[in-house]
Amino acid sequence: MSLINVIPITRRYWPVTLFLLLLLLSGIALWYFWTPLLMQTIVWQAQLNREMTQLLQRVAEHPHQAGVTLMLFSLVYGVLHAMGPGHGKVVISTFLATHPARLKTSLKLTLLAALVQGGVAIVLVTVMLVLLKTSSRQLHLSSYWLEKGSYLLIAALGVWVSVRALRSLKTLLQPPPKLTIHSLRPVHQHDANCGCGHAHLPSAEQIAQAVSWKTQLLLVFSMGLRPCSGAIMMLLFAKVIGVYWWGVASAAIMALGTAVTVSAVGLLVHRSRALAQRLGQRSEGQGAKWLLPLSGLLGGIILLVAAFILWQSATPGIGGGISPLGI
Repeated sequence: MSLINVIPITRRYWPVTLFLLLLLLSGIALWYFWTPLLMQTIVWQAQLNREMTQLLQRVAEHPHQAGVTLMLFSLVYGVLHAMGPGHGKVVISTFLATHPARLKTSLKLTLLAALVQGGVAIVLVTVMLVLLKTSSRQLHLSSYWLEKGSYLLIAALGVWVSVRALRSLKTLLQPPPKLTIHSLRPVHQHDANCGCGHAHLPSAEQIAQAVSWKTQLLLVFSMGLRPCSGAIMMLLFAKVIGVYWWGVASAAIMALGTAVTVSAVGLLVHRSRALAQRLGQRSEGQGAKWLLPLSGLLGGIILLVAAFILWQSATPGIGGGISPLGI
């Protein structure tokens, strides 16, 4: 290959190369700083947890003063609680990274998933302890089975995504139709069906198909069906000391805090994928049309592997499925 041919190819692919290099450096930095950051968030959570239990005790005597402070602490606790490792961030990051979605849809999915997780904790404790008056052991067992159900939904989402990706790949593998010339135009204009080989952004139809309401529903419940462990602990303590409905309010605000962190993760993944798509437009080639279905298939496989690992690691134990890890 001559130098004249090498230079255009190098210029063509340098944006993607630069993006992959930045992605690699970001991954190395995250790997290096993740453990200290995680340990610090655990320390902050423990301190906030002690403060919130004391605030719950003061709520009975001074509901207005202690209640407002309790809500603020609950919001901060939810933000920090969601910074730790959790299956929800794996699911939403994998899905948004491999599927085109509008920014509004991405933020809606992350918000709903966090709110559903907090709502499941409130409903579970209210039904089991307040209405049915069962033991805490039965509550823990119910939480464990909800956790297992969440992992089954992750597996179902992985199957759903993989099947749709395989169908798209099957369509691409079919022989192209015979060439028919309808008209000649002196200047080429790019569009979704121009067939020039350029890596166009996904069309509105592709985006709608990638995130249909069924897929969105499955995604939200696969993340949110597992009840928030922090919310359950607050509700249990509030029930013991007789301020249960303050515990419900604290758990709801905690879910909003969790939604802030998970939405930030979703926004970061969404922007990174959009940047990768824009850089990919500068790299011409017939392989661009394979990018979306192949990334979807990779995302489905990752979800299936994650569901298997989470299913195997979930044990009833003493906590009955309640672990210190959040969404």
